[in-house]
Amino acid sequence: MNQERLMKVLLAPHVSEKTTGLADGQNQFVFKVVTDASKAEIKKAVELMFEVKVDKVRVVNMKGKTKGRLQARGGRRPDWKKAYVSLAEGQEIDFLGAE
Repeated sequence: MNQERLMKVLLAPHVSEKTTGLADGQNQFVFKVVTDASKAEIKKAVELMFEVKVDKVRVVNMKGKTKGRLQARGGRRPDWKKAYVSLAEGQEIDFLGAE
């Protein structure tokens, strides 16, 4: 895995009420990742970008929502992949950069 590929694996942090609770309580962070990313690639990408030690990674394939139908065509959002990243004890990611 080259470094260029690892920089493209993570698309964005997935921030919601549920994921904020996971980050505070269980030291887990959730990211939106490319659909062809493996667990090993996600682990190395997080360790490279945030300089933390990753304990384990779980991935979930999310189905795109079907939205309102326009005439004969049906609208649908694309499928995507979500990664739950558990950090090692004492590690933390600060998205805001505040100290």
